[in-house]
Amino acid sequence: MQKSGVLFVETRGQGFTDMTARIVGWLREIGATEGLVTLFIRHTSASLTIQENADPAVLADLGDALSAFAPKGRHYRHRSEGADDMPSHIKAMLTAVNLSIPVAGGAPLLGTWQGIFLIEHRAQAHRREIALNFIGS
Repeated sequence: MQKSGVLFVETRGQGFTDMTARIVGWLREIGATEGLVTLFIRHTSASLTIQENADPAVLADLGDALSAFAPKGRHYRHRSEGADDMPSHIKAMLTAVNLSIPVAGGAPLLGTWQGIFLIEHRAQAHRREIALNFIGS
């Protein structure tokens, strides 16, 4: 079986949005049991990650670390969409735009403390699109 889909995510601006329940729901909806799900974010200023979902301080610290790698205050040549535009592209380059996750028993094989997150790198809220593909049974 192979199935494709799209999830639209409304972000609130810079930060992490937990997508785990939506991915689990999509897998149930398509009747997935065993295989591989791939997620691909169709943007250059947002990204995807698998990270701890238990302590919110982890996500705050990760956001701080990304901001240290690509600070807003630097002079960048590319500023067509504002001061956070180029730092957002850098952060997306340092993180992932796609994830592949094994599926067993109809659910992603995540560890106990793992969740699937969209990372919004822009300060403003955005509507983000994630393409999904499942291959398996």
